[in-house]
Amino acid sequence: MSENTSAHTQELTEAQQDKLDAQAFRRLLSHLDNRKDVQNIELMILAGFCRNCFSKWYKAAADDLEIEISDDQARERIYGMPYSEWKENHQLPATEEQMAAFNKVMKK
Repeated sequence: MSENTSAHTQELTEAQQDKLDAQAFRRLLSHLDNRKDVQNIELMILAGFCRNCFSKWYKAAADDLEIEISDDQARERIYGMPYSEWKENHQLPATEEQMAAFNKVMKK
């Protein structure tokens, strides 16, 4: 047992891990939903992913599990509304500075 592991820590079952993963996923979605002021380009610059990336991962997971959902359904799950509505109400045009930072990051 490592120094950082408590003697009382139990090994998680796959079902427990899935429940924890699902809860953390829902919390991340809620956090992103509550921070509509944070633009996708800012997420890309700072974290290397954005809501669009997240929706693509969600769709890929569905495909891996042979669950049929459309790209639009995946985006709506991540954005909490149709993507077109989110863009209209929350997405701002990228500034020149944001585009320069984005292009710099994407070249790495």
